[in-house]
Amino acid sequence: MSRTTDQGCTDDRKDDRDPAPHAQDPVEAVPSFWRLAVYGFQHVLAFYAGAVVMPLLVAQGIGLPDEDIGLLVNASLLTCGIATLMQAVGFRGVGIKLPIVQGTSTTAVPSLVSVGLAAGGAKAGMPTVLGAVIAAGLALFVIAPVFSKLVRFFPPLVTGTIVTIVGITLLAVAARQVGGGDPSARTFGSPAQLGLAAVTFVVILLLHKFSRGFLATVAVLVGLFVGTTVAALAGKTDFSRIGDASWLGMAAPLHYGIRFDTLAILAVFMVMIIVAVESIGQFFAVGQIVGREVDGKGVTRALRADGLATAVAGALNSFPSTVYSQNIGLIRLTRVKSRWIIASAGVIMMVFGLVPKVGAVVAAMPASVLGGATIVLFATIAVVGIQILLQADLTDQRNTILVAASMGIGFLPTAFPQFAEQMPNRQLHALFESGIILGTVTAVLLNLFFHHLRLPGRKKAAVEPVDPPEHYMQHEVYTEKDPV
Repeated sequence: MSRTTDQGCTDDRKDDRDPAPHAQDPVEAVPSFWRLAVYGFQHVLAFYAGAVVMPLLVAQGIGLPDEDIGLLVNASLLTCGIATLMQAVGFRGVGIKLPIVQGTSTTAVPSLVSVGLAAGGAKAGMPTVLGAVIAAGLALFVIAPVFSKLVRFFPPLVTGTIVTIVGITLLAVAARQVGGGDPSARTFGSPAQLGLAAVTFVVILLLHKFSRGFLATVAVLVGLFVGTTVAALAGKTDFSRIGDASWLGMAAPLHYGIRFDTLAILAVFMVMIIVAVESIGQFFAVGQIVGREVDGKGVTRALRADGLATAVAGALNSFPSTVYSQNIGLIRLTRVKSRWIIASAGVIMMVFGLVPKVGAVVAAMPASVLGGATIVLFATIAVVGIQILLQADLTDQRNTILVAASMGIGFLPTAFPQFAEQMPNRQLHALFESGIILGTVTAVLLNLFFHHLRLPGRKKAAVEPVDPPEHYMQHEVYTEKDPV
């Protein structure tokens, strides 16, 4: 096997017989076809649940009939694949060209549901929803260069805090999956559900303990396969929907029609702004993991891809696009950094979107089995955030307060989602419904307050916060000796 192939797949998990340093950038390395397929499929499994749940929430929220749910799920998978290719492969001025997986944003669910219900609900509300998604995506594409000016406001102190909040918040999602997915179900949290999650979890741990190279990098995939097999033998897996699904299926673009409403567009655009601010921290986290500097121009290209992908999603009957954190955790866990593996995942997503029967096979995976993997992946994201925070000066009391306050406030919606229900308008509802958004906004504002706001008559601080790209390049956090 060629050296290029090995480098692209195992990265810093070197073969003991080949101690020579890697000559090629692991982000640009192109693995063999079968490795692209296997690693790409592993990323799809990590991403799949979120991509399916988001359209389900919107469909149920605005009252769409059951036959439309499958249509939206297929559209979501197809457009997520397109968005991932835009980001990982990119083209002139669009796409950050890093191993970033794009998926539908659950942050947008409250606003989309509100817009749909205000426009009449069910199928009557969908034209307004999709019109708002298209317009908001195009608006983000146009203003993306503005965000490149904001890079200096996202030092490791802020990005590390944001990424840690993302990981901690998502652990609540993992816990729900471990219990079986539906807290209202009679069997939620039963020994059977916990046992299936434990099978996946233990297989992943054992592979990381006793194997190296390729087998260790697909530990999550093997764990999910073993967990699903055990669930099938125990009669805990429902494969009935596979036979009911068709082999090919795709709704026509603008299947529901399109309508532009100013208030609806503003509501969705506000969500896109919040998602964009959150995504900036994710871009820096990926850059840090793969050893690639992310600068203002990179942020602009990434957000252009977000905006354009969102507009395309609206045209294809889907919803806003954002970075998927669980895949960042998977990259950190496996240390497989090639963006072409992510591109292959994008192609697989598109296939799933066009072949409902294939998607139904993956959908048959029990939630508890998936939870056994996501509890590791999501916790890994928090570890990445902590490693980034180690670059900040936490002996400074202001920095300590910033991290503590942001994490504490970000945890509130996770502990008590009921806070959002008391908010007087849908923008505040969206803000207080997501701990990730609330914690991100808090970290950004406190950084401005402590490090950039100067009172009249006071001298400028002798030491200014260092721009993230320069600071990242001065420190090497991710080494071969780092624990996975």
